[in-house]
Amino acid sequence: MSHTSLNLMRGRTLAFAAVVELGTGFVMMIDPLRVAQLLLGEEISGAGALLGRCFGIALFAQGLACWPNRERCAEGSLPAFRSMLTYNALIALYLAYLGTVGRAGGVLLWPAVAVHAVVGLLLAWTWRPRRAGMPLTE
Repeated sequence: MSHTSLNLMRGRTLAFAAVVELGTGFVMMIDPLRVAQLLLGEEISGAGALLGRCFGIALFAQGLACWPNRERCAEGSLPAFRSMLTYNALIALYLAYLGTVGRAGGVLLWPAVAVHAVVGLLLAWTWRPRRAGMPLTE
């Protein structure tokens, strides 16, 4: 894969992940009770709803911070890239844990695991050449 096409794939994957987190964060800020029901199949109330909104704010901020732009591409987007890679890998593992060991299971749990796992794998795959000496951006 050429350096230019690899950078394009990195940018698109990062943009996709940012859009997903912006959307999820926005919905979590508005209705954390519904998201918890769809994702985990569990009701939350009280402090759980408050923490759900805090999590929504954090996801929204993550999406904004990782949004690729020309300036970031010019100076290198390694921190945003690393942040989104770490988040997607860990949240995929945690949600899979909740679905198996924790016996949680809303209708969106396994699709969420799949999306985060695929995005994490794509980010890891496009980061691999960087570790071998290729720059992250042109």
